[in-house]
Amino acid sequence: MKLKEIGIKNFRGYKAERRVPVDADVTGITGRNDVGKSTILEALDIFFPGGETAIDKDDFNVTQPDGLVEIRCIFDGLPAEIVIDEANKTTLAEEHLLNANGDLEILKRYKRSSKEPSIYIVAAHPSKAGADDLHTLKIGDLKKRAKELGVTDAEVADARMSASWRGAIWTKIGDLAIQERELEIGKFATDSKAIQDKLFKQLPLFALFKSDRESKDSDPQAKNPMQSAVSQAKEELRAEIEKIQDEIQKRVLDRAQKTLDKLKEMDPALASQLVPRFKKAPTWSFDFSLDGEDDIPINKRGSGVRRLILLNFFRAEAERKVEDNKAPSVIYAFEEPETSQHPSNQEMLVRALIQVGQRCNCQVLLTTHVPALAGLLPTDGLRFIEKKAGQPEIRYGSDQVLADIADSLGVFPDPNASVAKGLLLVEGAGDVVFVRHAALKLKEGGHIPFTPEEKGILPVIIGGCGNLKHWRTKRLADQFGIPWATLLDSDLGTPEEQKNRDSIAELHKLGKKAYITRKREPENYILPEVVAPYVKVGGAVAYTDTCDAKKIIGAATVKRQEDVLERFWQLMTVEHIRRVERYVDENGDARFELTEMLCDLLTLV
Repeated sequence: MKLKEIGIKNFRGYKAERRVPVDADVTGITGRNDVGKSTILEALDIFFPGGETAIDKDDFNVTQPDGLVEIRCIFDGLPAEIVIDEANKTTLAEEHLLNANGDLEILKRYKRSSKEPSIYIVAAHPSKAGADDLHTLKIGDLKKRAKELGVTDAEVADARMSASWRGAIWTKIGDLAIQERELEIGKFATDSKAIQDKLFKQLPLFALFKSDRESKDSDPQAKNPMQSAVSQAKEELRAEIEKIQDEIQKRVLDRAQKTLDKLKEMDPALASQLVPRFKKAPTWSFDFSLDGEDDIPINKRGSGVRRLILLNFFRAEAERKVEDNKAPSVIYAFEEPETSQHPSNQEMLVRALIQVGQRCNCQVLLTTHVPALAGLLPTDGLRFIEKKAGQPEIRYGSDQVLADIADSLGVFPDPNASVAKGLLLVEGAGDVVFVRHAALKLKEGGHIPFTPEEKGILPVIIGGCGNLKHWRTKRLADQFGIPWATLLDSDLGTPEEQKNRDSIAELHKLGKKAYITRKREPENYILPEVVAPYVKVGGAVAYTDTCDAKKIIGAATVKRQEDVLERFWQLMTVEHIRRVERYVDENGDARFELTEMLCDLLTLV
């Protein structure tokens, strides 16, 4: 089950109701300071059980004493059926507990005078008299209603089950006058409440990491995963620990007894008064910390390091709770994950969170107002908030919105572009290394006459294919009035491959020079023999054109994946590059991919 949409009303800056669609993988909420980004995450923290945020009177954006705050969540990817017990299974659709789109919609209303909200299911539900209140009736009352309507025992699938009586009644009535209705769970009969208990256990676990969270290993959020690791290890070794404890007690008691035997020789009366025993059972405690190679503990490290480690403690704890509670999925919410991070770590962190969100049982929500990070996020998941007439407006999903985000956050290309004669738009810093080194070696080998930069063609990092920064940089490149070209990774063999090829095809139609790698990524062009002397784990490395070579090489050499290209591509000689770039075309002729691409790029200016 995944979160599909959030609704907020009368909560802090959100007076009128605002709906926020949530991407199935990663949702990035962007905008200037104090427009309501964090409010969305904290509303979710209030909605889901176990959150650290508590609603208080200052959160109510209503003047009436009885005014209500509303937080609603809509979910898709629902379980096929809900099992109340082994003999009683039913579906949400059969129970008329889904909205008009076939999704589960849960609404919580909060009063100033009560800590507990009223909880509703908003559903396309029968409104016809006699069919509209069946979830509030116990089985005896359902049988009475059925008899009044002329329902026979033969028309009830299982007379022991309330669900069967509801189904028979709805079938008998026929035209149920289905309308959107709010069904208050607190008024449901006992067995219907059991349906909801089972249903709520299917909801994702929500875990919020705030920007102002403490960054010390004394923080309980950091302690819990560490202590959990200790507890799990002790549990796994329980039998061995008990055996050791018994042996320790035996040896201590034996030595104590021998001491008393010797004491008897000197003072029998005193010895007879002494009894060897343990006051309490032995305990096993561990003062656990994370220290670096220089023995500096986490709480003495820089704020950026502390926060990065703590953020991953937070992820570990959330996943532990999923395992312990048997929750089917988890929603990670990160408020300004870039806080205290160096720019290179910011990019690494966001890319890692995108990968987390792409897991089948995970979603990621994050807020940011850093242009570079907004540029890394997939455009489908971007949500832009700005205030109009004092109220937050949430927009998404169009080129105009992307332009407004770019203008608001100030997304601009490399300033060196202003002195360039031409631009080569690439996805990331690794692509710059890839092009520069290939061009340098191929020029040294006499295969190209110049490097692109010698002709004034400068690389500009734009982020991934199809994202905001890519779109915005191309627009600004046109405004410079100089020619530009694009190089994209093919992501060969992945779901992204076709999208990348479509992007290149669209640029070709516009008359632009656009290139796409024949292999999955630049790392796939690194020869395994170049990596071999640096392998520390697992023996020889091997990968194909479609493998995640970056991951394989990083694991084998104990290097960060982000550092693989810079570390090993620059060890490639011109002979290496000529071997790895060679391919045979459909006519059987030998071709050289990078050489041809660079020769064509040089004609840009």
